[in-house]
Amino acid sequence: MGLLQAFGLQGDIKDEINPEAEAIASIALAAIASDGYLSAEETKAMSSSLSRMKLFQTASDESMRKLFDKLLNILRNEGVDSLLQSTTVISSDLKTTAFAIAADLVLADSIETEEEEAFLAKLATLLNVSDELASQIIEVMLIKNRG
Repeated sequence: MGLLQAFGLQGDIKDEINPEAEAIASIALAAIASDGYLSAEETKAMSSSLSRMKLFQTASDESMRKLFDKLLNILRNEGVDSLLQSTTVISSDLKTTAFAIAADLVLADSIETEEEEAFLAKLATLLNVSDELASQIIEVMLIKNRG
């Protein structure tokens, strides 16, 4: 181990967020903003969900803050649909995962608004998640968030 590695200044672990991870974070933010309101509780839930993913395990708190700042600026200036443009960089094996994360965040309060329902339908289409699978994921998230 080199001198810089001993102090955490250099090493094999990259403290960067790749485009796919950024796209999933964009979808998560779009999900919690889909009802037109962002609460601190929703933001905390989003951060918690993302931090459990392998894609974000090597990201520092500072990297995550910068990412959220960037995405919040996009949301404020361009809207939810701009955040959803990133769905094209998500690999096919993570598209269902991205939809499940979004559904969980949208349905965390067990109340589904028309805006949230429209958001999930649009997201399923953008991610090529079948209606049947989307319905199953939504059903599971409703059960999960019941208590």
